[in-house]
Amino acid sequence: MELNTISEFKSSQELKDKLSEIGFIKTYAEGDIILNENAYIKAIPIVTKGNIRVMRTDDDGREILLYYINAGESCIMSFLGGMHQDTSKVVVIADEATEILFIPIDKVGILIREYPEWLDYIFRLYHKRFEELLDVVNAIAFKKLDERLLSYIRKKCEMTKSKTLYVTHEQLANELGTARVVASRLLKQMEDEGFVKLGRNKITLL
Repeated sequence: MELNTISEFKSSQELKDKLSEIGFIKTYAEGDIILNENAYIKAIPIVTKGNIRVMRTDDDGREILLYYINAGESCIMSFLGGMHQDTSKVVVIADEATEILFIPIDKVGILIREYPEWLDYIFRLYHKRFEELLDVVNAIAFKKLDERLLSYIRKKCEMTKSKTLYVTHEQLANELGTARVVASRLLKQMEDEGFVKLGRNKITLL
């Protein structure tokens, strides 16, 4: 496990060694479900390689993307749910081949008592996730769907450090909480306007 190589995880070597000692590693392929809604949270995930996406679904099965969790980050919603012995309110999915260090809930109290930088890490993540959720609310409330779609493509390209996304129109629609036919129509419109180039299951940002 390579916590030492993750620049985003800013903590003492002592804490990193403790996390390695009490945690356990699991690996996931792209598309694997890491945590389902209504499942009890038994461990706090820290992504060590790859990235995961956190989704929310409604009673009709429609989904919307809340945020991504990158290497060195954890899921604050899992942390809060686990500490309160609550069930998950989100679905967590591997966005690519991913490795995760899981910290058992019953060990988290040790980290809180003995390592002040652990709480600092959690509070920094809470602040970041809160801002990202505000962005989601603002986008839904104030932005047109075509603006949200283009913003999503740009953000995803920045994350993957590539101008080409390998994604289906249905996946895009799910993450934006809309219908596939609507996403396809908007993508075609964006291609006509010179923002993107469409291919089979791929989108290239121009």
